Amino acid sequence: MIRNAEGTAGRDGYRTLFGGGLFDDYSDHPRRKVTATLGGRQITSTAAGAYQFLAGTWDEARAALSLPDFSPASQDQAAAWLIRRRGALTDVYAGRLDTALAKCAKEWASLPGSPYGQPTISSAKARQLFADAGGTYA
Repeated sequence: MIRNAEGTAGRDGYRTLFGGGLFDDYSDHPRRKVTATLGGRQITSTAAGAYQFLAGTWDEARAALSLPDFSPASQDQAAAWLIRRRGALTDVYAGRLDTALAKCAKEWASLPGSPYGQPTISSAKARQLFADAGGTYA
């Protein structure tokens, strides 16, 4: 669901830079500042990968989990760690999607309720994506 919201659900999602460009080296977060227009505003970001990790957020996750690289497997582990760190993983497992989304909205700018002023998916779209991925509700 997060990858869909972040626009990285496609084949190249794990190597996508903010703004849609691609990178090729999975040894570490690419740490490229990219400026793109979103929602009518110019935004500069280091977001990269399937979950659009900011460089600093990636550094925290990598250190906490002792991740060896920025590979797809490492990105998936880091995303789960961020959800768990926000206290939302138990909500996801319990089918409390709206509660989980509220807890994660400050982590991912594309989620409903995000305070960052970037385009977000709707709560209805999030629910649809969650259900399509096999999620169930409490």
